Amino acid sequence: MRELRRSGDRFETRRDGITTRHSFSYGDHYDPTNVGFGPVIAINEESLPPGGGYAAHRHADVEIVTWVLEGVLAHEDTTGHGGEVPPGVAQRLSAGTGAEHTERNASGTEPLRFVQMMLTSRHADAPEYAVATVAEGEGVLETVDVHADARLLVVRPEGGAMALAEAPRVLVHVTSGSISVGSDVLGPGDELRAAGEPGLVLGGDGEALVWLLDLAV
Repeated sequence: MRELRRSGDRFETRRDGITTRHSFSYGDHYDPTNVGFGPVIAINEESLPPGGGYAAHRHADVEIVTWVLEGVLAHEDTTGHGGEVPPGVAQRLSAGTGAEHTERNASGTEPLRFVQMMLTSRHADAPEYAVATVAEGEGVLETVDVHADARLLVVRPEGGAMALAEAPRVLVHVTSGSISVGSDVLGPGDELRAAGEPGLVLGGDGEALVWLLDLAV
């Protein structure tokens, strides 16, 4: 099974100067055929104006992973963690029994764009926070661990070809440039969901967030 979803086909929410593009059913948008892929239940690309953001809001029973594309995110949550998240840092909040967090553009003059992903969590205890700095340059790069049967990678082929580890399901979400997977060419915001296709190879000159799903990690 291989399904290619284009950026322009995503749901879109506009509110308070913020634009959010949703890969899956979320908020006011519901499609019973598109509520998740394995443990992944949300991939939202957020565009926040200078000084804009979200006031405190609550989550439970999910893993929330954030990857900044442009600008700096100011984050604060009820685990006691807070600070600024720049590009190159993968942030994870395991909401567990329940946590509140605020997310704002740290700049009063520059825009902010980030991708935020949510997964069904195996973490049923008190909320937990983690960050990981991802190496620069090309490669298949590790990010932050999650409490789910999944593994998140950043892949930057930069003109070469990068083979992915085998997994029952793979989700490729392009964040910049052009990525090829076999005969399929994906641009920013495009997404490929594949099941039962071992040995996927990514090429091109871009960056992709890749979920290897249904792994015993």
